Amino acid sequence: MIGHEVLRLVLAEERDVFVARQRGREVAAAVGLENQDQVRVATAVSELGRELVLRGRRAELVLSLASGGSALLVTARWTGELPGLEHTEGVRAAGRLTDRCEVVQGDGVGTVVLGKRLPATTDPLRPGVVEQLRERFRSTTTASALDELRTQNQELLDTLEVLQARQEALEHANAELEETNRGVMALHAELSGELEETNRGVVALYAELDEKTEQLREVSESKTRFWANVSHELRTPINSVVGLARLLLDPRSEALGAEQRLQVEMIRDSGSVLLALVNELLDVAKAESGRMEPQWAPVDVGAQLAHLRASLLPLAPAGVALRVDVQPGMPPVSTDPGMLNGIVRNLATNALKFTTAGEVRVSAVLDAEVGLLRVTVADTGIGIPADQLSRVFEEFHQVPGPLQVGAAGTGLGLPLARRLTEILGGGLTLSSEVGVGTTATLELPAAGQDPAAPRLGKVLVVDDDPAFRALARRVLVAVAEQVEEAADGPTTVRMLHAAPPDLLVLDLNIPPPDGWAVLAGMRADPVLARLPVVVVTAAALDPAWITEVAETAVVLSKSDLTPAVLLTAAADAAALLGGTDG
Repeated sequence: MIGHEVLRLVLAEERDVFVARQRGREVAAAVGLENQDQVRVATAVSELGRELVLRGRRAELVLSLASGGSALLVTARWTGELPGLEHTEGVRAAGRLTDRCEVVQGDGVGTVVLGKRLPATTDPLRPGVVEQLRERFRSTTTASALDELRTQNQELLDTLEVLQARQEALEHANAELEETNRGVMALHAELSGELEETNRGVVALYAELDEKTEQLREVSESKTRFWANVSHELRTPINSVVGLARLLLDPRSEALGAEQRLQVEMIRDSGSVLLALVNELLDVAKAESGRMEPQWAPVDVGAQLAHLRASLLPLAPAGVALRVDVQPGMPPVSTDPGMLNGIVRNLATNALKFTTAGEVRVSAVLDAEVGLLRVTVADTGIGIPADQLSRVFEEFHQVPGPLQVGAAGTGLGLPLARRLTEILGGGLTLSSEVGVGTTATLELPAAGQDPAAPRLGKVLVVDDDPAFRALARRVLVAVAEQVEEAADGPTTVRMLHAAPPDLLVLDLNIPPPDGWAVLAGMRADPVLARLPVVVVTAAALDPAWITEVAETAVVLSKSDLTPAVLLTAAADAAALLGGTDG
């Protein structure tokens, strides 16, 4: 498409090429192209025209504006075909000088279209502009060949001057770049030296830190060993003192005078307090040494807190109520019962120690959705000053105050509670206001367990205590089709081999072979190795043994046993090794 025609020429001989070049430059200038682009258009027209004339083709050349006025078009048409024209030197040169070069041949007609984009600031299609351009070039005469040659020479000189200026600018820029590079290299060398020196310092610092860390670790281990050794060494004579005091006070011993009895009671009471402090110190040493591992078991939090309240009531000052609130219907949770008891006992004991009126309230809530047990111990005591709140978890630190003088303690209760909390994977925080009270919040990961979940076939309960067997039977008949009992090792072994049950509830302290031997024999027997077992005992067990047996059995303490806990343990044991369905 030609668009808005401005000028039409005929290319038949060499002189026509000179005319086409001159007119191309003039039209380019008229439509707003800059000088360099004018030369490019003129040269492109000249190269294209020369190629056509040399090949003996009479062509018609049209200079026009594209429909949108965005480009100047140069269109050449001729009759006949020129094979390989698009690969000739002249057409390739014209394509390099313009923005568009299209060669189309077919049906005995050939066409070449060149296009040069116009500046966005020009508007060559304003009303009347094209007509004025047509009239202008219709009435303009062409210059002679010598004039055109002079013009070309001038264009060449102008181009050479521009190239010379660019060459000088490029040389100047290269010199500046070379100078900059030298500066950059010098700066790089300086920075590299400084960085290398810094790295040497960092390496030396890390080595020093590693040395200090090792020294601190050794100091910490020495402190822990010292605590443990001192605690063990102190506990033996203190136990003797307390035991001898109790013997002297025993009604069956020789009667003491009133003053003697009073003094012996003071010895006993002081020895008991000292023994408690030594035990506390030993617990902290164990926690710091990393030897305390949680022994997970289902725990009835309500029952445990009720037992704790009963044991702490004698410590409550006159006028101070000790209350326990547990979320109604809270199922057993999986945690370490001993550690949980130790944490809450320390918090409640501390609260009672510094509360003279009002109450100490222990509350427990289970958020089953996120698996979080939250226990709070809130008191109406003297409170903790803001500047002391961050230090109460430091070992041996005691908040100065009037009640501290008469309160026995080492300042280890809260640090121990926090360490036990960390071992269980939870968090312990305090908030307090002087004269109002303190609230300790314990949060532990502990998913609730539904005691109604298990369905069992036959359950064998083994215990030499008939009362316990009766209790276990009452609990298990609701979820088991059949409950059988055994009171000693031989009977247990015989019943296990005769008809293996779906679940074994086993006491360890039974007539030999005892529970340890029965359990070891089961795990060595291919038939009984996968039988779920709930171990229920009042014995103090080795934590390593509990950890080992926990892969195939659930271990419960009789002191923490409730119907809900037993049902949950049965579900856990059944699920541990695949379980059974009744």
